[in-house]
Amino acid sequence: MPTTADAPLLTAADPPPFTVLREHGRSPYLLLADHAGQAVPAQLAQLGLPQSELDRHIGWDIGIAGTTARLAEALDACAIVQTYSRLVIDCNRPLEAPSSIPAASDGTSIPGNADLDDRERDRRAAAIFTPYHARIEAELDRRLREGRPTILVAMHSFTPSMNGDDRRWHAGVLYQRDARFAHALLDTLQGDGDLVVGDNQPYSVSDATDYAIPVHAERRGLPHVELEIRQDLIADAAGQRAWAERLARQFTALQDAFVTR
Repeated sequence: MPTTADAPLLTAADPPPFTVLREHGRSPYLLLADHAGQAVPAQLAQLGLPQSELDRHIGWDIGIAGTTARLAEALDACAIVQTYSRLVIDCNRPLEAPSSIPAASDGTSIPGNADLDDRERDRRAAAIFTPYHARIEAELDRRLREGRPTILVAMHSFTPSMNGDDRRWHAGVLYQRDARFAHALLDTLQGDGDLVVGDNQPYSVSDATDYAIPVHAERRGLPHVELEIRQDLIADAAGQRAWAERLARQFTALQDAFVTR
C-alpha cells in the first residue's frame, strides 16, 4: 500500500484543479485567474485552519472568480480559472519561491504547511500547479497553431488594507519587461475619471514573485497585463458585474491596437 505521501493528492471527491470557461470563445483575450478558488484537498483537512481564515484574502482573491466569469461572457473570451486555495500551493509563484507554500500569511500560521518535505511539496505541485499551467500552455499552443492572436490578462484582486495601511487604489496594472498593454489600459481606466489606478501598485511583477506573466506572456512575446482590483469593489455580484462591464468596454477599445492580423 502506498503511504499518504506517495498517494495522489486529489481523489474523486475533490474538484479538478481548474475550470475552463468559454473554451471556444472567439476573443483574442485569454483570461487567467490563478487565485480564484479556495478549495483544499480533503486529505489536507483544511490545512488545520477554520473556514473563516480560508474566507479571508489570504485564502483566495476575493471576488475575482465572479468578475472573471462575467468578463469572459461579455468578451466571448476563454478563461482558465484555478480551483484551489493559494495556501495549498500558489499558482502564481515559482515553485522554488518561499511563498509557493507559505507557512504563514498576514499574521496567520498555516499548520498544514509546517515543516513540509520535498515529497509533499512535489505532490501538491503535481496535483494542482502543473496541470493548471499545462492547460494554459496547451491553450496558447493551440492558438499559435491556428494563427489566432492572444492578449493575456492575469486577473487578481487585492485587500483594501494590508499591514495597517489603507490602499487608495481602485485597481492596479502590473507588468515587468513590457508595459505597452498595461500603460494603454492605465490610460483608458484613468480616462473614466472616477478611478485611482496604480502603475505597478499595489504590487509589481518579477521573475522571483510571479509565474503567469513571466512564463506565459513574456516568454512568448504576448501583449499582457496583470490586473489587480480592490476586493471591496467586487465582493458582491453587483460589483463584479459593474467591473466586468467596465473592463469589457476598455478591453474592446484597446483590442485592435494589440492584435496583429
